[in-house]
Amino acid sequence: MEEWLWVFVCVMAVIAVVLLVKICIMQKAAREVADAFTDRLITDTNTLITISCNDRHMRYLANTINRELRELRTQRRRFQQGDMELKKAVTNISHDLRTPLTAICGYLELLEQEEKSEAVNRYIGIIKERVDILTRLSEELFRYSVIISTKDNIIREQVIINTVLEESIAAFYTVLTERHMIPMIQISESKVVRMLDHAALSRVFSNLLSNAIKYSDGDLQIVLSDNGKLIFSNMASGLDMIQAERLFDRFYTVETARKSTGLGLSISKTLVEQMGGSISADYENGRLSIHVFFSET
Repeated sequence: MEEWLWVFVCVMAVIAVVLLVKICIMQKAAREVADAFTDRLITDTNTLITISCNDRHMRYLANTINRELRELRTQRRRFQQGDMELKKAVTNISHDLRTPLTAICGYLELLEQEEKSEAVNRYIGIIKERVDILTRLSEELFRYSVIISTKDNIIREQVIINTVLEESIAAFYTVLTERHMIPMIQISESKVVRMLDHAALSRVFSNLLSNAIKYSDGDLQIVLSDNGKLIFSNMASGLDMIQAERLFDRFYTVETARKSTGLGLSISKTLVEQMGGSISADYENGRLSIHVFFSET
C-alpha cells in the first residue's frame, strides 16, 4: 500500500513540475507578446510579433495580434498620407489666395484715384474693409501651413522669457489702449532663462495677447513666475467651458471672433509643444485662463 502511495506522490510531483514548467513557458511567452506589442506600437516597423514557445494558444494569440497590427499599420499609413495631403492642400490654398487678393487691392487703389460719387466711395470702403480682413485671414492660414510643415526648424537659444514678454506687451500697447484695457502685469524680477526659439516665443505671446483682446470683457492679467509658468487670464462672459476647451482646436471659432480663422491658439499650441513646453486653458466663474509652462530641462 505504501508503495502505491509513493508512486502516486511521485506521479503527482512529476505532473506538478510539468505544469510549473508549462506555466513558466506561458508566462515568458506572455511577456514576449506584451513587450513586442508595446515596441511595435512605438516604432514604425513591419516586423511582426514572434514568441519562443510552441504553445498553440500563445501562438494563436500572437497571430491574432499580428493580424490587428497589420490593419493598424494600414490605417496609420492612410492617416499619415491624408495628413500630408491636407497640409499640402492648406499650403496651396493659402498661397493661391494671396495672388488674387493682391490684385484686388491693386484695383481698389486705382479706383480710389478716380472721381466717384459718395455712394461709390462708401461701397469701395466696405469692399476694402472686407478685403483687408480676408488678407489677414489668408496670411494667418499661410503662416499656419508653414509652421505645421516645418516642425524641425525650431532654433534653440538662451532666451530670457521676461524680456520677450515685455516686448510683446509693449507691441500691443496701442491696441490695448484703444480697447481701454490696462493689464495687470506681474513679471518675476529674476531672469527666467530657457532654451527656446525667440521668434516662436514672440509669436506665441502675440497670439495669446490677441486672444485676450478678442474675448476679454475689458480686463487682462499676465503673470510670469520664477519657475517658467505664465498665466494670461481675463473675464470672458461670451465664452463657456465647452468653448474654452476647444480654443486650441484647428479652425475653431466662436461667434465673438468671426474675423478669425481659429488658428491663433492652435499655432501657439504647436509652437509651445515644439519647444518642449505645455499649454492649456481653463474656464471658471466666467474667467478664462491660458497656462503656459516651460521647464528648465
